[in-house]
Amino acid sequence: MFTSLLLNIQEGIATITLNRPTVYNAFNDPLSYELQDALKQVEKDTAVRVVILTGAGKAFCSGQDLKAAMEAGKRDLSESLHKRYNPIIRAIRNMPKPVICQLNGIAAGAGCSLALACDMIIASETAAMVEIFINIALVLDSGSSYFLPRTVGYHKAFELATKASKLSALEAQQLGFVNKVVKPEELEAAVLAEATFYANAPTKAIALLKKMLTKGMTEDLDTVLDYEAYCQEIAGNTADNAEGIQAFLEKRKPVFKGA
Repeated sequence: MFTSLLLNIQEGIATITLNRPTVYNAFNDPLSYELQDALKQVEKDTAVRVVILTGAGKAFCSGQDLKAAMEAGKRDLSESLHKRYNPIIRAIRNMPKPVICQLNGIAAGAGCSLALACDMIIASETAAMVEIFINIALVLDSGSSYFLPRTVGYHKAFELATKASKLSALEAQQLGFVNKVVKPEELEAAVLAEATFYANAPTKAIALLKKMLTKGMTEDLDTVLDYEAYCQEIAGNTADNAEGIQAFLEKRKPVFKGA
């Protein structure tokens, strides 16, 4: 079905692997549209309760494939973002399931934005992140101007954006981008452990939490308080909430179904 990525679904975990390793999984048109399609597919699949996003080979994603872009001729960059990249970022942020970035290597430019859009980043010690746009006199896109200052504050974000400072996985963790850094040989197991946790978690509550935390970064307190009340009413009417309460009363571990 896909030519530029791999999609594997097992035991409630969907793994999407960008699969253009010879160009460090850089985005060309087919990859950008196939990733949109894959994200739509896993969102609609009720059996999927968590998504892993990673790259084949040594890199996570090196951003736009500049050679492919040059061969395509002059294009409207605004239109390209609206059609190719922005739908991907929106799909990840609106995904009613956790999205875990398995950062196996370099994440540059739009690839860095892609990683930052995920809910959690587990990185290999050999991975790195860089907002490389300025090196070709371009500006941040694909959501980076949203994620960067909210994670590190304006002044550090300005430095990272204007100097294209390359961050090692450990540096990225210290700045708050990355949740966990592990040895390369331990990365897959570490991500699988996180994914397994979320595959057995109350999925609908987590979907609400994603929306709440995003709103909490941008709205005033009164708006957030009202939205919390709205979401809590929804969460309180889920089967998982009833199961959680029953399990508590029976002093056992709850078995959440994501419903």
